[in-house]
Amino acid sequence: MEINSKTKLFGLIGHPVEHSLSPLIHNYAFKSLNLNYVYTVFDVFPEKLEDAVKGIKALGIKGVNVTIPHKEKIIKYLDVVSEEALKIGAVNTLVNEEGILKGYNTDVYGFIDSLTEVGEKIKGKKAVVLGAGGASKAVCVALALEKINEIVIANRNVEKAKELSEYIKREFKVSCNYCSINEVEKIPEMDILVNTTSVGMYPNVEDSPVCEKVVSRAKFVYDVIYNPFETVFLKYAKRNGIKYSNGLSMLVNQANYSFKLWTGGFFDKNLVYRRLKEGITNNL
Repeated sequence: MEINSKTKLFGLIGHPVEHSLSPLIHNYAFKSLNLNYVYTVFDVFPEKLEDAVKGIKALGIKGVNVTIPHKEKIIKYLDVVSEEALKIGAVNTLVNEEGILKGYNTDVYGFIDSLTEVGEKIKGKKAVVLGAGGASKAVCVALALEKINEIVIANRNVEKAKELSEYIKREFKVSCNYCSINEVEKIPEMDILVNTTSVGMYPNVEDSPVCEKVVSRAKFVYDVIYNPFETVFLKYAKRNGIKYSNGLSMLVNQANYSFKLWTGGFFDKNLVYRRLKEGITNNL
């Protein structure tokens, strides 16, 4: 594809962003559909978020994904926020309609679709979710929508875990408790253990949000991180013979919903998965 004066610009804002596979996904999808669009990344420090949002409008950037740590704080700078994103309290997709910035959240259905792809059923089970930020909220909402029996939210900041727990109980009538991430060791067993924190993400690839002993008590382990492809957290699951999944499928599925908001249609997931696997094998 030739970049010219008619090329439409899309991107990702977050901090850090150098690990992101989103450019590979979207640029390949644009190319496969012969769209004159380009997707890039913007490393935006937290104190520069408002300026970045103004820049999206000023430069006419057509659409943007939002990642850590901006998913919640960006809401106050937007013109319109979807009902779903308001309910989750986090935005991961922006659409710029002639200077009007609209915020959406595609993480919930991205997570649900990723569980469907690995054949993991949620109804009636108990889940422990590590973290209480925007990604955690999307995961907890998804679990609630899929009729989970019980959720426990574990976070370093216990007050934040308490807030999210009370929100989930109030809005979805689901049993939802909370604790410090250090207290997870006291939970005897769990059907699903999900890491929604950035602990273990590139470049801090030797870290894990919890120890192997905790992971060994789960029946299914999920890490929203996809770079590295296999985190220390997931290596613990593998070593203990536990079914596990990384966040690549969630990334692709949420990206596909973002893509539809920007273009009106979905991309071919199988083509994108194939391209991603090639890229990962060749170290991108």
